[in-house]
Amino acid sequence: MITRRRWHFAAIAAAALIVAGCGGGTTESPLATRVVVFGDSLSDIGTYTPATSILRVLDPTDTRGAPYFGGKFTTNTFVEYQVPPAGVTRASNTSTANMWVEWVAARMGVVITPAMAGFGPDTPQTRVRCPVTLTSPALAGTCTGYAQGGARVTNPAGSNNPNGTGLVGTTPTLTTEPMVTQVAKHLERFSGFADSDIVFVWGGHNDVFTQFAAVGQGLAPETAVANMVTAANELVALVKNEILAKGASRVAVMTLGDAGLPPGGAALPSPQRGLLSQLSAEFNTALLAGLNGSGVRIIDARAFLGDAVANPSRYGLSNVTTPACATPAFNSTGTAFLCNASPASLFAAGGAPNLNGLTAGASTTTWLWADGTGHATTGANKLLGDYVFDAIKGFGWVPSNL
Repeated sequence: MITRRRWHFAAIAAAALIVAGCGGGTTESPLATRVVVFGDSLSDIGTYTPATSILRVLDPTDTRGAPYFGGKFTTNTFVEYQVPPAGVTRASNTSTANMWVEWVAARMGVVITPAMAGFGPDTPQTRVRCPVTLTSPALAGTCTGYAQGGARVTNPAGSNNPNGTGLVGTTPTLTTEPMVTQVAKHLERFSGFADSDIVFVWGGHNDVFTQFAAVGQGLAPETAVANMVTAANELVALVKNEILAKGASRVAVMTLGDAGLPPGGAALPSPQRGLLSQLSAEFNTALLAGLNGSGVRIIDARAFLGDAVANPSRYGLSNVTTPACATPAFNSTGTAFLCNASPASLFAAGGAPNLNGLTAGASTTTWLWADGTGHATTGANKLLGDYVFDAIKGFGWVPSNL
């Protein structure tokens, strides 16, 4: 087992945000009119929501869609409907659960919606591009939330999609379009980037989990580390050649958090936990080295999350060790994707299962982790959103009075 670290992040100070910049100056830029995000489940704003249709839970043949009980990788809270004895009567799927990038966009007065909704094979019936246009055509320019749960940097065989096709046997599963495809879809739809765009890039988490699992199946740890360096270099090339070179002038790349910190990683024996930490750290080392001098700004999410765990009271957090999402029968893995924090009374009638998936006593505002793999609660997403917003304000990307 490799234990040596070639590089590590410094701890952040109590009142300071550590944001490593690869560009110069903080002169204020024009007000952004569009927020774009590429990545995985930590930034996914609802790609797979249709998979959590309550109507499908009641009747697997029902294809009407909303209302939903989950869909984001956080403590979902869909509260705008009821399930009376007669069955579902309202089709609204409005959620009060926001991911960090949605908080950032909202503070800027910018709308961001999912670039795609659906899962399974890549057909118009299963993957709807820019779904907001089905009801609000005027919002066609807002569907720039490309991040997808399970996505890797370039490999299409992401989490829950081992074949990279959206199929496991003959059963549709998560799509997991890799980040390279996400960027390609943006270029296909918008023909590039604009000076008024703010682009966030945050990925590599699923490459960590893939390499970690491979070590468990016999891959040499040294090879897993080398594979993470390759993934980081692939992300560097993607940012330089397909984002910066295609017109983006305000690009923020976020570092990976320490994969050994969340409850699932922290509960592992020391060698395995250390490997998780090393895989994510080695990725960050190569990422920062490759982007140095490129003009990209770095936001150190690893430092933020590490400080939140080390000093929870500083952030108003009361629990940084226990997942807020429980593991009832309908959600045996406890994943935040299927976790709902709304009152159980909203779901218990009409034959629907009790979809209230919180651990007893859990708080969605003061607990850090939604589940064991590192997804954040809605409260922690708000904290991360504020952290990121303060960072881009320091870059001069948003007016200083916001």
